[in-house]
Amino acid sequence: MKIDAESMEWTRAPKLYEMTADRVTITTEAFTDLWQRTYYHFRNDNAPLLQMETEEKYFSFIVKTDFSESHHRFDQCGIVLYLDSENWLKASVECENESFQHLGSVVTNHGWFDWATTAIGADVKTMWYRLSRREDDYCIECSPDGVSFSQMRVCHLWEGAGKIRFGVYACSPEDSSFRAVFTDMRMTECAWKAHDGQQPD
Repeated sequence: MKIDAESMEWTRAPKLYEMTADRVTITTEAFTDLWQRTYYHFRNDNAPLLQMETEEKYFSFIVKTDFSESHHRFDQCGIVLYLDSENWLKASVECENESFQHLGSVVTNHGWFDWATTAIGADVKTMWYRLSRREDDYCIECSPDGVSFSQMRVCHLWEGAGKIRFGVYACSPEDSSFRAVFTDMRMTECAWKAHDGQQPD
């Protein structure tokens, strides 16, 4: 099912954005971020979030991100599932320097998060993401072409069993601004299949 971006709602709206049914462009503002406590106990919770709401227990959400204009350390855009300031997850490509970027994901439960990253080339300017839900468990995947997806993370959200909100975000944690572009948003049947290996105790 193709998602009409104009049917989504801002959890926090940026000052500058453009929106059609097929495309969303967010112009980030300086010193915006999603970060909670872990590592050096800094907290910032002011990134713009465009989300939709569902109680569906099994689905996948897919979107293409274009961050060609990203240029400053920590500039980022990607997918988000944001319940409140202390319970959320995100995945993005984060600018680092002229040599590499960080492809990573963050899972935040009760105000403490787990951040996982891997280095990718600075020449990567687009990335597809697929977020899949199986009740209160989630799988985050990425793809360079929107066809072949690779697993980034499997995680649990302690408050993620009921109604949730999910979508896209963009931010610039330092003194920067860039335009992040989101296209090709859609929902499908859950692409993350039930585990068919070892049975639970």
